[in-house]
Amino acid sequence: MESPTKKVLIVCYYWPPAGGPGVQRWLKFVKYLPDFGIQPIVYIPENPNYPLLDEKLNSDVNEKAIILKNKIFEPYALASIFSKNKTKKISAGIITKDKKQSWVEKMMLWIRGNIFIPDARVFWVKPSVNYLKKYIQENHIETVITTGPPHSLHLIGLALKKQLKINWIADFRDPWTTIGYHKELKLSTWAANKHKKWEAEVLNSCDTVLVTSPTTKKEFQALTTRPIEVITNGYDVERVERKPLDAKFTMAHIGSFLSQRNPQILWESLAELIQENEAFAQHFQLKLIGAVSKEVLHSISDYQLDNYVNNLGYVSHEEALIQQRASQVLLLIEIDSEETKCIIPGKLFEYMVSERPILAIGPKDSDFESIIKSTNTGVFFQYHEKEALKATVLEQFQQYLNANLKVHAVGLQQYSRKNLTAQLAQLLSSNS
Repeated sequence: MESPTKKVLIVCYYWPPAGGPGVQRWLKFVKYLPDFGIQPIVYIPENPNYPLLDEKLNSDVNEKAIILKNKIFEPYALASIFSKNKTKKISAGIITKDKKQSWVEKMMLWIRGNIFIPDARVFWVKPSVNYLKKYIQENHIETVITTGPPHSLHLIGLALKKQLKINWIADFRDPWTTIGYHKELKLSTWAANKHKKWEAEVLNSCDTVLVTSPTTKKEFQALTTRPIEVITNGYDVERVERKPLDAKFTMAHIGSFLSQRNPQILWESLAELIQENEAFAQHFQLKLIGAVSKEVLHSISDYQLDNYVNNLGYVSHEEALIQQRASQVLLLIEIDSEETKCIIPGKLFEYMVSERPILAIGPKDSDFESIIKSTNTGVFFQYHEKEALKATVLEQFQQYLNANLKVHAVGLQQYSRKNLTAQLAQLLSSNS
């Protein structure tokens, strides 16, 4: 193992004890960067307003990482005075459909989209630039990485790039103006143009753009001539308790279940199978882990599936891994839209190494469809393929009854966090 020689400053918002998917990518990169001779210096907010907490993730922070903290003004903390629950959901990206929004939600979304540009963490930009400019100069930092969302962190990189001679990598875990919820923010024409202006300036000012999917790379190539590299998310070696498989035929969805991801074809198929197949009705259970929107719960109720639901709510990352490895089938649902073809859910990679079959629903030509098929880890359906979906669920159920519901994955090693960090280390070396 090499001793770290090259210093890299990583500017990120989500960091332990933050829970949810946003924290995983850079937590794992930082975990392995010292193995490749790179000293990670992580800059995070001192007093963040995280919508989800997972204290257990603190144990995964590499002791060799240098952690810098600076205070942040969080508008969400003030907004919670009006409605703590709605503020928490909007902060986590769970947005109620327009017709069912209260006046408080509509007001908060309008403010979020039109006042806080690009997002509610924009007030951290100026103090961060002042703090980091001095630190970079005093510690001879050559490379700065900003990761978003929140995309306001890229404005920190933009300002530092203008003032200092640094190599700046802008990492996009999700797209900016084409991300699924962007159109829900009730943007004025002025605000929409402001978002696009900032996006274009970031993409054309950084030295390298880093993205998580081939489709995002293709989208950004239309906006910039800067080099764009793809490093997907991945899985880590997680030593967690392995429980026996669930006795029930459990279909588990893990993570945020957004309103736009509401898979009517799945609920309809399950309702029909319960009516048509007595054994299925006896053994079936829908397991929900994580935040679930009211619209999804209402749809489940509309199809009279309430009695078959085990809603565990939000659990720690460790418990989520235990639950997914004990489930019979793992559900992966993505919004049916052109904009979401580029989204590769972070949980996909953990699903892939759980040794449980994946049942996925999403838009045609999704990036995650090709990964599932190439690794032989599950089946993928478009939103119009209801009969094929229903037939597959019934087939999986029969395999469950015969104690033969298995998956035979191939080619997973390329998605290990350590191998992905090796790609990042090579990129950092080539840019130095």
